[in-house]
Amino acid sequence: MTSKPELKGRPELRGRAARLAHLLPTGRAQAARTPFVLLVVLLLGGGLIGLLVLNSALSEGAFRLDDLQRETKELTDEEQALQRDIDAYSAPDALQRRARELGMVPGGDPAFLGPDGKVKGVPSAASAARAPLVLAPEALATATAPPPSPLSTPRSPYATTTPGR
Repeated sequence: MTSKPELKGRPELRGRAARLAHLLPTGRAQAARTPFVLLVVLLLGGGLIGLLVLNSALSEGAFRLDDLQRETKELTDEEQALQRDIDAYSAPDALQRRARELGMVPGGDPAFLGPDGKVKGVPSAASAARAPLVLAPEALATATAPPPSPLSTPRSPYATTTPGR
């Protein structure tokens, strides 16, 4: 009987195990560890640098978003203030006060022309002595109406003046 030399650190194998043992390497295989370690270090370092770049980009985006939200709030506040100004200037009492400051007076009764050319109604000239049709209670205290001036010449109810002539 021939016996095979016993491998160091291994028991003697028989039968099927012996046949399979021939497939296993007998010596201790040493893979090159340096390239593997470098690969792992490079992957970890690249991952950390990638995370740092991503975090920086997200932070920059968050600051930009904060600036845009602040600017939007300021512009919204400005728009609301301008809308309040427009509403105040277009209120009836404000329009009436500005018209009086410009020397305007409420108009008289209008006359209408029919399709046949006849005048319907009796027109009257605007006079400063007329009281306004609508006056808000707040405007009564602040409104300063110009004193009524007597007409120097009597006018016909049909006499009209054309602006600029």
